[in-house]
Amino acid sequence: MRILVATDAWHPQVNGVVRTLTSLAASARRLGVEIVFLTPEGFPSVPVPTYPGLRCALPGPGAIARRIEQVRPDAIHIATEGPIGYSVRRYCSKRGLPFTTSYTTRFPEYISARVPIPDSWIYAWLRRFHSAATVLMVSTPSLMTELGQRGFKNLGMWTRGVDTELFRPERAIDLGLPRPIFVCVGRIAVEKNLAAFLSLDLPGSKIVIGQGPQEPELRRRFPDAKFLGLLDEKILPAYLAGSDVFVFPSRTDTFGVVQLEALACGLPVAAYPVTGPRDVVGQHPVGVLDEDLRAACMAALHVSRKSCRNFALGRSWEASARQFLGHVNRVVIDRSRPPRAA
Repeated sequence: MRILVATDAWHPQVNGVVRTLTSLAASARRLGVEIVFLTPEGFPSVPVPTYPGLRCALPGPGAIARRIEQVRPDAIHIATEGPIGYSVRRYCSKRGLPFTTSYTTRFPEYISARVPIPDSWIYAWLRRFHSAATVLMVSTPSLMTELGQRGFKNLGMWTRGVDTELFRPERAIDLGLPRPIFVCVGRIAVEKNLAAFLSLDLPGSKIVIGQGPQEPELRRRFPDAKFLGLLDEKILPAYLAGSDVFVFPSRTDTFGVVQLEALACGLPVAAYPVTGPRDVVGQHPVGVLDEDLRAACMAALHVSRKSCRNFALGRSWEASARQFLGHVNRVVIDRSRPPRAA
């Protein structure tokens, strides 16, 4: 079986969507399924307003059609709602082809944090985008409930996993910083709410791993924090395992794969009780959720690191891939049926 996955998020971006898709492909391959990605590579692009360094592809319908027809997929999944995703949706709709989609990013909140557009308008557009999907995959029960209340239909669960061979406690190194060490990993952008972490009165040291448009501002405001930039995924586990608490201040993530990566390294999570952390950590003894983020950080210091590791061992990418494939099997293209004229 060959599945075409359309995504606007791709390398060199470093984020949960890209990590999820690359992990999905590797796990699907071991299950005998080929995943081919249709990405922004090879298309003209323009810079994304308010986000230097990120570009938006501008695919033409003819080029999209040629790429899809070269692949001859058995099924099509649209992972993102950007120009690539929209173009593939249009291709499928014109030809009467079934497809699945996924909701991976809170664009309404991300956009309204930057420009004065009501998020209700963006949710209305997203409902229309996903309305034709046979299954709209979501990563957590909380998100499924929320989107259902907002009028989204055909919702199905597709959770996430972690590579427990790569992310493991034994990779810990001495970071040479005063302890306890509180670490945050992610895009340094306004929607990630990093200032809420950096402004906390905490003992020891604060580390931020990642890059993004808000980095210069946060470096100026919080000179005592250590900003380490992007780290290769082979190096990242050493910094996670060498820290004491993983702080996840975002209120807008749909899941937060990096939480599982931290837990696999034996690192407890401190976060707000919101979608993502509420689903990953929940009532499990692997972290602390509190509207008082400082209280969560301090309490997480007493969480068993062994419990964190054991919890992560039960969250595999293979199980995630099987869940995904179960949904996609519902939209296998019937090639015996004459295609509808484009």
